[in-house]
Amino acid sequence: MTYRISGRALAAAVGAALLVPAVTAATPAAAVTPTVSCTSAKTGLADKLKKDITAALAGRKGTVAVGLYDRSTKTTCTLRATSAYDSASTVKVTVLATLLWDAKKHNRYLTDTETTLAKAMITKSDNDATSKLWKQLGTTKIKGFLTAAGMTKTTPGANGYWGLTQENITDEQKLLKLVTAKNSVLSDNARAYILKLMGQVVSSQRWGTPAGAPSSVAVHVKNGWLQRSTHGWRVHSLGTFNGAGHDYMISVLTQDNSTMSYGVTTIQNVAKAIHKDLVPTTSGVTRYTPTSRPSEAFVATPPQG
Repeated sequence: MTYRISGRALAAAVGAALLVPAVTAATPAAAVTPTVSCTSAKTGLADKLKKDITAALAGRKGTVAVGLYDRSTKTTCTLRATSAYDSASTVKVTVLATLLWDAKKHNRYLTDTETTLAKAMITKSDNDATSKLWKQLGTTKIKGFLTAAGMTKTTPGANGYWGLTQENITDEQKLLKLVTAKNSVLSDNARAYILKLMGQVVSSQRWGTPAGAPSSVAVHVKNGWLQRSTHGWRVHSLGTFNGAGHDYMISVLTQDNSTMSYGVTTIQNVAKAIHKDLVPTTSGVTRYTPTSRPSEAFVATPPQG
């Protein structure tokens, strides 16, 4: 049996078929907001951390990147792990690591001058000391260390502006892992020296990731902040924590903050949630409350932000 279709019906059918892809193509894809991603060998911990970090960021303005790694429970959390941020003073840990890495290559100890500069750079966030070490090392050696450390997405700031080094969570966590466990890049003495200085940071600069840390863990920190005409205030905090059966590190990088203190609060909200979930409070354990007047060295930047 043969069926015949009228010209009008055929035209209508073809028109309908042509309309379908046109309508589909015209519908824009929904914007995807990055969410916290966590994994853990400890049952239930990943879900709890994801929930609590997300809650800590709820309603907070600004752009926040988070990295957490706990060796003892094989726990990892990330948020915007590959987004680049101006480093501000957090790059000072990289400068010290490069200095020690280079000294190891040449089989020498640090000079008295280098030791003095390194201590001022980390414990007081001294900018002049940092600039002297940055100039002494030069970008070739700094890039050499970054390559050795696998920090492939970190770009040193140009023209001596070390505070404009581009860094991300993935690379900062790589750095903290090198500082806190035996490896072929940094000697055991170098790692101990970095942690010693990060553990001696003056109280006015011990804010950020240490917030809420239990008294049963040792705290090592390096922070930074920077204000520019684009993306407002950058406020960052790197911290490593060891004790109470845990060995973990936290990196939080933020920008688009309205004020410095707003960024500090955002970081500390995240840190408190992480410490609480990883190391629940036990009898006799107190939690660290940072200064209510946090300070940090204001790094030099070009006049045009």
